[in-house]
Amino acid sequence: MNKIDIFKRLYKDYSKKYLHLIFYSGLFSILVAGSTSAIAWLLDPAIEKIFLEKDQTLLIFIPLLIILAFSTKGISLYIAKSFMIIVAEEIKKKLQIDMIRSLIRADTQSIDKKHTGKFISNLTYDVQHITNLLSTAVLSLFKDSLTLIGLLAVMFFQNWKLALISLIMIPLASIASKSLGKRMHKVATEAQEKSGFLTAYLVELFKNHKITKIFQKENFETQRADGHLDQLMQKNKKITTVLIRMSPIMEVLTGIMIAILIYYSGTLIANNEIKVNNFFSFLAAMMLAYQPVRALSTLNMVVNQGLSAANRILPIVDTKNSIKDKNNAKDIDVSEGSIKFKNVSFKYEANEKNVLNNINLDFEGGKMTALVGHSGSGKSTILNLIPRFYQPEKGDISIDNQSIFDTKIISLREQISLVSQETTLFDDTIKNNIKYANEDASDEEIKKVAILSNSDDFIQKLPNKYETLIGENGVRLSGGEKQRISIARAMIKKSSIILLDEATSSLDSETENKIQEALQTLTKGKTTIVIAHRLSTILNANNIYLIDNGKVIENGKHQDLLYKSIMYKNFYEKQIQK
Repeated sequence: MNKIDIFKRLYKDYSKKYLHLIFYSGLFSILVAGSTSAIAWLLDPAIEKIFLEKDQTLLIFIPLLIILAFSTKGISLYIAKSFMIIVAEEIKKKLQIDMIRSLIRADTQSIDKKHTGKFISNLTYDVQHITNLLSTAVLSLFKDSLTLIGLLAVMFFQNWKLALISLIMIPLASIASKSLGKRMHKVATEAQEKSGFLTAYLVELFKNHKITKIFQKENFETQRADGHLDQLMQKNKKITTVLIRMSPIMEVLTGIMIAILIYYSGTLIANNEIKVNNFFSFLAAMMLAYQPVRALSTLNMVVNQGLSAANRILPIVDTKNSIKDKNNAKDIDVSEGSIKFKNVSFKYEANEKNVLNNINLDFEGGKMTALVGHSGSGKSTILNLIPRFYQPEKGDISIDNQSIFDTKIISLREQISLVSQETTLFDDTIKNNIKYANEDASDEEIKKVAILSNSDDFIQKLPNKYETLIGENGVRLSGGEKQRISIARAMIKKSSIILLDEATSSLDSETENKIQEALQTLTKGKTTIVIAHRLSTILNANNIYLIDNGKVIENGKHQDLLYKSIMYKNFYEKQIQK
């Protein structure tokens, strides 16, 4: 996306709505420019009348006018900035919500490709630069351009020859700014990447702090953190260096201009072509013009930072889901809940081998079917294909003879609940975590599913019972307690299809028994597909598929597989007959 297209897009989607506020800011910017110009112009009569002609009649009037000019400038600048602060914060929120909405709705596979820490960096670092482009830069363009025009008018009014000489500074500053802007684009991109790496590292560090402690890696991680911070520091140093590089350039240019003007003005005064009061008014105008020229010269760098950030943000906002409804998609009608896989193949990346190879599966409605196999055999992939988290390379998946690819995704997922070994809970109350699957659930319904999931007993022992905050991902609960809350959440959804991804794999025997009781309640009369790590949990399954390297090796009931499959028998003997 080129610069023009980016500006058009940012204007259309983010700035256009706030044109009235930008307009108001522009009006007060005119007052800023006018009052600044008035300050420079007032020095002419002040010096001429008060100091040279010693006219006492203006001794009070002119200082009062100067006070008024400064006050007008200050108040107008405050109001102009206030309007643009509102614009900045509104645009910032809109950018962030657009990005978050896109990420929430994105395909699971596209999210898996990028670390969450980098998304966070985009959400903070990049969004801020775009906000600066659309607010701070716009205000500066208005205010400083108008102020510069007003001051140039004063300068030309006082002496056009001196004004023409002074104009040399503007193109020289622009040339320097353009060169620094290109450099800023590069270093800003590098800094964002390092910021993303740091955020990603911190997310993993805090998530895995127990591992760090048990393996005594505190010093190692401190050194790693120092390395990340050092890299980011170096990039930020470069950004700051580029930003401040304009100061000495402007100081040198201003010094040269003043020296030339003093020399040339001396000859003009000697020849009576200009008065002393005219010169000082001109000099004041030129000195006041220093700030807007400097601001406008650095504007190019702010613009480049914003454009670089937009090039990273807008593709995320524009991410199109490959998994979406067809134009003629219909709501799915689930009665029996039978699920069929027909010649389904799947791979995660284009250059990778298939995880599933032309697989055929038949899950009987209202019954429990188990998937057994080595890690990486494709069991979890099968589960993820049913709610359309992923899209198969080929083949069809149907529920009650309705292809899931012809149905609306929202209606499909309404029929499915998932309980995983990696229980996901939110930093909220137990009550809100349970009702996450059904916002309209009453307190009575929440308590009912808690009892059915064997959760109510431990909930009643907590300080605030159902209103107890459980911490990030349920850190204040045990593994078994978190799992039972997850089961209660699935229960309250009242889905026709239940997916269990090794839901008891990491639990002790006593806790497992409680979980199994809860699961039996959850899955009763429901189409249930279980990924079994422990074969003890699926001995009574109606059908068991043995999966290996993305293919069905064998299927049948437990007793049948003990005789038909050496692989299954080995699994059983290792786990049951220890």
